[in-house]
Amino acid sequence: MASASYHISNLLEKMTSSDKDFRFMATNDLMTELQKDSIKLDDDSERKVVRMILKLLEDKNGEVQNLAVKCLGPLVSKVKEYQVETIVDTLCTNMLSDKEQLRDISSIGLKTVIGELPPASSGSALAASVCKKITGRLTSAIAKQEDVSVQLEALDIMADMLCRQGGLLVNFHPSILSCLLPQLTSPRLAVRKRTIMALGHLVMSCGNLVFIDLIEHLLTELGRNDNMSTTRTYIQCTAAISRQAGHRIGEYLEKIIPLVVKFCNVDDDELREYCIQAFESFVRRCPKEVYQHVPTIISICLRYLTYDPNYNFDDEDEDDNAMDAEQNDEDYQGSDDEYSDDDDMSWKVRRAAAKCLDAVVSTRHEMLPEFYRSVSPALVCRFKEREENVKADVFHAYLSLLKQTRPAQSWLADPDAMEQGDTPLTMLQSQVPMIVKALHKQLKEKSVKTRQCCFNMLTELVNVLPGALTQHIPVLIPGIIFSLNDKSSSSNLKIDALACLHVIMVTHPAHAFHAHVPALVPPVVACVGDPFYKITSEALLVTQQLVKVIRPLDNQSEGSDSFDPSPYINDLFTCTIRRLKAADIDQEVKERAISCMGQIICNLGDRLPTELPGTLLIFLERLKNEITRLTTVKALTMIAGSPLKIDLRPVLPDAVPILASFLRKNQRALKLCTLAALDILLRNYSSAVTPVMVDAVLAELPPLISESDMHVSQMALSFLSTLAVTHPSSLGQLSGGNILQQLIALVRSPLLQGGALAAMLDFYQALVATDTPGLGYMDLLRMLTGPAYCSIAKCVAALTRACPTEGPAVVGQFIQDVKNSRSTDSIRLLALLSLGEVGHHVDLSSQPELKTVILDAFSSSSEEVKSAASYALGSIAVGNLPEYLPFVLQEISSSKRQYLLLHSLKEIISSASVSGLKPYVESVWSLLLKHCECQEEGTRNVVAECLGKLTLIDPETLLPRLKGYHAVSSSYARSSVVRQNCIGDFLKTLEDPDLNVRRVALVTFNSAAHNKPSLIRELLDSVLPQLYNETKVRKELIREVEMGPFKHTVDDGLDLRKAAFECMYTLLDSCLDRLDIFTFLNHVEDGLKDHYDIKMLTFLMLARLSSLCPSAVLQRLDRLVEPLRATCTTKVHAYSLQNSVKQEFEKQDELKRSAMRAVVALLTIPEAEKSPLMSEFQSQISSNQELAAIFDSIQRDSSSANMESMDNQLKDDIFP
Repeated sequence: MASASYHISNLLEKMTSSDKDFRFMATNDLMTELQKDSIKLDDDSERKVVRMILKLLEDKNGEVQNLAVKCLGPLVSKVKEYQVETIVDTLCTNMLSDKEQLRDISSIGLKTVIGELPPASSGSALAASVCKKITGRLTSAIAKQEDVSVQLEALDIMADMLCRQGGLLVNFHPSILSCLLPQLTSPRLAVRKRTIMALGHLVMSCGNLVFIDLIEHLLTELGRNDNMSTTRTYIQCTAAISRQAGHRIGEYLEKIIPLVVKFCNVDDDELREYCIQAFESFVRRCPKEVYQHVPTIISICLRYLTYDPNYNFDDEDEDDNAMDAEQNDEDYQGSDDEYSDDDDMSWKVRRAAAKCLDAVVSTRHEMLPEFYRSVSPALVCRFKEREENVKADVFHAYLSLLKQTRPAQSWLADPDAMEQGDTPLTMLQSQVPMIVKALHKQLKEKSVKTRQCCFNMLTELVNVLPGALTQHIPVLIPGIIFSLNDKSSSSNLKIDALACLHVIMVTHPAHAFHAHVPALVPPVVACVGDPFYKITSEALLVTQQLVKVIRPLDNQSEGSDSFDPSPYINDLFTCTIRRLKAADIDQEVKERAISCMGQIICNLGDRLPTELPGTLLIFLERLKNEITRLTTVKALTMIAGSPLKIDLRPVLPDAVPILASFLRKNQRALKLCTLAALDILLRNYSSAVTPVMVDAVLAELPPLISESDMHVSQMALSFLSTLAVTHPSSLGQLSGGNILQQLIALVRSPLLQGGALAAMLDFYQALVATDTPGLGYMDLLRMLTGPAYCSIAKCVAALTRACPTEGPAVVGQFIQDVKNSRSTDSIRLLALLSLGEVGHHVDLSSQPELKTVILDAFSSSSEEVKSAASYALGSIAVGNLPEYLPFVLQEISSSKRQYLLLHSLKEIISSASVSGLKPYVESVWSLLLKHCECQEEGTRNVVAECLGKLTLIDPETLLPRLKGYHAVSSSYARSSVVRQNCIGDFLKTLEDPDLNVRRVALVTFNSAAHNKPSLIRELLDSVLPQLYNETKVRKELIREVEMGPFKHTVDDGLDLRKAAFECMYTLLDSCLDRLDIFTFLNHVEDGLKDHYDIKMLTFLMLARLSSLCPSAVLQRLDRLVEPLRATCTTKVHAYSLQNSVKQEFEKQDELKRSAMRAVVALLTIPEAEKSPLMSEFQSQISSNQELAAIFDSIQRDSSSANMESMDNQLKDDIFP
């Protein structure tokens, strides 16, 4: 420390030198020292350093002054509080100096100090005292109005301080406001502008009384309208307040908007621009309050979008007029007295209107149909706008409209939803000709920016409506080619043109382009040869698609046979091979050249007999290169799968061993692609694949067959299945080998399911068909033992189906295993499941004792055996319905084991063919209705599932009967029927007096919202009030139960509320555009104070809403923070510590963590932390060690992936 002080005292001595270079170097060295974390200054050194730095601020040399200012940043964090106050005092005094240079440097110094202070949320005492000291000096400097430059600097610093530390100055806010308001009428516009900025930052953190004073002042002044210049300023100020704190100004919009609408009609372009900008900020920041004014705002914007009083568009001869106008601009200069374009401010009004429409379109998704009726045609008409900046904003507004249309596709693509009449997509489809006509003229414009906008528009259009431009390709292609050939085109324009062409070619049928191939090939080939790698890369993508166009292999493209690709093959091949051979090119170009050449060989390989061998050798080289190997494997897979049967024999001896070596690489994508390539090579080139090649691959397979990666295992099993067909002799080495051990281990894994299980079954069937010694039917059957009974039973059934002659004996053995009283439960379990799986596909009616044996198993003491017997009976019945279904129905009627037998019936209804079941529908239906009224809920649930599945077999007959059953008096029967009811009748069941019926109705509604949202979208207006009604806590449903000496509170309405909140959560995903978010938030707010389960759900909803509707959440932030704070700060009372169990503590801890996750999500909303309540809560978190630790750990983990997984985890709970 002593040496540091000595070094610094040396530097201070040099700073007093008369040589400016000495002073500069010493200051620079001091800054380096101050930036070190290890530096510690004693009191004396601090005082000297501070005094010297402040002295250097007045140095004659500007460079030394600048360095001294930079030193202030690190110095503030190194010295004690009273020294910082000295710095601030001096800087404030210097700001009022007569010397302009000193004033400027001091104001920069103050900004530097403010920037280095810890944030308001940290609760730092230093920041508070410094800001209070600065504020008093600044307000007096602003109020004096003596020197405009001082005033401007003071306003600038005030705005900066309010932005960063506004929460610390709450006591000063009234005085700040009173000094700022008079500046809005300053004669200097620059002063007004900076005052508006400062007020904007003030409203983010000021209290309610200050905010009311400000708004009342603005409303009074606007109502008075003394002077047009000040009116403009007040409108600007209102817009700025809305932008910075829209959630607070919402309640005053009813008074503000009529005034702004009135000023729109005043003949003053600048005022109109500010008015429309104010509308834009209201639309973006106050979505709920502005809702009823949106039609007015749209009509004003549409009126001023075409506001061009100094220009006359003649629609009939528009192009000539445009050319004449250009000629006039160039050849004729009007006299000073005449009108000049420089005086024309109307373009600013049009730009503001376009931006405001953009805001309306982006925020009001529910009005899409209306936008397509009124806004869309108006925007398309303005594509001809003469001012380039305005035109760009018009295009951007239309792009926003297209992007808003895009999310709706998920439900609009649903065939049921498409029947709902005029949807946004159908309306857009009808306007495509008008859009294309407008764009056609713009594609030949000189302006690069305009053409880029056109390409972006077309790209977005075909992404929203694939195939929409099929009839318009002839009109658009010349425009795209114009940009590709234009020598003056920028690189970005060519890239956009190529990207647009690629998307259009991908989303439209090949025959639509055949007439244009001669015009397209030369410019695309030229772009492949372009020196700029990004253009080459895009051009290779287009070339690849062009190959598919000139010779489609699917044989479905209309007119593909009549098109001759021969004239273009050489050009496309030559330009691609040049890029494929080049070694010194960008990685992206290398990969796309490989993919493009793969496509050329796949589609045109039979037309390239001489070039093919050489090209395949290049592929072999690329396969050996670590950087290009993955892309090459994909290209080889494409070539091997070509219907042209390309001759790959010359490269297979070298390629297959290389591919085999890839299977041991630690790159999952490479393994998957390699397995796919090997599989297709085996299928199509089995004669060329030698046993030696196969052995090389088999040696690498054992590590790939594992439960740790089911997808890789599935691909490996598919390869083995193909091998069993093409090279059965190679499977001999499996017996006793590693591969077989891995296969058996995988069969025994409880994780085996889905595609991997299907691949395993296919492999077993293929393997047993090869008659390989040691791998026959009985050999494989003996190996199939282990705990994963379901998977093993499916494998047994697959083997039995493949060997029908040996099956009956094994079935007989299984029956004996079930009968044998000495058999363990696991043996019975496997035997029953195997019988079920075999009986599903093979008729077992020849086994006379099968029915008795299975019914006896229903009496087993093991629940698993009972369940397996139930499944087995249902599955066996599917194999022979006439024999087994009447037997099951009879047993259900006479037996007491209805629950298990109904499960058997459910299996029959689920798995049997519709034609097979139809003769039995009536008898099954009447039987099920008898059991609707069973008091056991589990039985009723199974009956409900059976009724639903049965109704789907003959909906015309059965659905009306199901509806009629609603009127029955028994609530049990109604709750069974609700589970599979016509959606429209929910309105009745949600009002049912029985709690259980309403809960089941909500569960069904939730399922519909999740799986088939188009069914319930139109019903939401009537269903939502009932749904929200179920989220309320009902005191009449809460009762006390005495448990010995204790009283326990039971809430019978909890399950119903939980079901309602689960529905709300689902609606966020599927029907967000149909919800009134503010009403929705009211109920979320109630849920934050409810029971543990509901709190957990609402915390998650809050996190979702923070990303989906940030502006709405911001408006309610103060009300949402309070319950979160209450949850986070709840402590377990000391008296209950002994009585509380560990689970209760864990629940409380998890509740805090979930609440904190919601807080972290809320803080991702811009400006959330500027809310006084949120800022105070943050300070509380940082001062509490436990909460701070939770907060920090969640912040570290709060990447989007983690939020998504948390989201999915809860979805799994809701939809198991």
